[in-house]
Amino acid sequence: MRDFTLTAYINLLQSLIKQGYTFQTYAEFIASPAQKTIILRHDVDALKQNSLTFAKIQAQHGVKGTYYFRTIPQSYDESVIKEMASLGHEIGYHYETMDTARGDIDKAYDEFCINLETFRKIVPVSTICMHGSPMSKYDNRDIWTKYDYRKLNLIAEPYFDTNFNQIFYLTDTGRRWDGQQVSIRDKAMKGSEATNPAFTKLHFKTTFEIIQAANQNLLPPQIMFTFHPQRWTDNSIFWTKEIVLQNLKNLVKFFLVQVKGVKILYF
Repeated sequence: MRDFTLTAYINLLQSLIKQGYTFQTYAEFIASPAQKTIILRHDVDALKQNSLTFAKIQAQHGVKGTYYFRTIPQSYDESVIKEMASLGHEIGYHYETMDTARGDIDKAYDEFCINLETFRKIVPVSTICMHGSPMSKYDNRDIWTKYDYRKLNLIAEPYFDTNFNQIFYLTDTGRRWDGQQVSIRDKAMKGSEATNPAFTKLHFKTTFEIIQAANQNLLPPQIMFTFHPQRWTDNSIFWTKEIVLQNLKNLVKFFLVQVKGVKILYF
């Protein structure tokens, strides 16, 4: 069976359900974290219909997740956002205004506020998450070195408000589950793996390895998954195109991290 297909995703979801995990949106977790819980976080970077497919699959299995939308046409879609919200999923803003403002922090904040209100005209928004923008020299989180998102009635941002010493973090960045070497900014808190012995031995490359660990009851009680649904498809043509393009991207990102010394920020 190929990885990064909807079939593989459904198998993963079912294995977690069988282990008795509660599934919380990120906002629910911040408000009242369950002892044994899964946070399904999704970055809707492109191919928004793929994210809607994920949302429908989750609803069919009686679980919910959090979806962070950008403001670009490949991501933002009022009808998709409304349909996801109607299924019980949380909608958040996947902000990247330090990029769009070319590092002008005041302009970035103004753009952020305008975009946030655009989302809030459609659905409630109480959490946000930065877009990594691996090819950009700007880190979108830098906006909060001057401003405070909590003053905008926002309760959390994963890279600031998640204790990754307690919550095991898994991300499909780089189209793999061990993509630290090709991840510019999508990383857990610096040193979190080193300070939590329970996490040090848990390294997975494929979805099937995670499923096996779940079936053997080897996963930690609290986990945040980050998915990029544009990577997941049962269509052979799209699947092949995605793996080829992602491998090329990984080579570029590996070069940036290893050779060019890209500045990587941890929170």
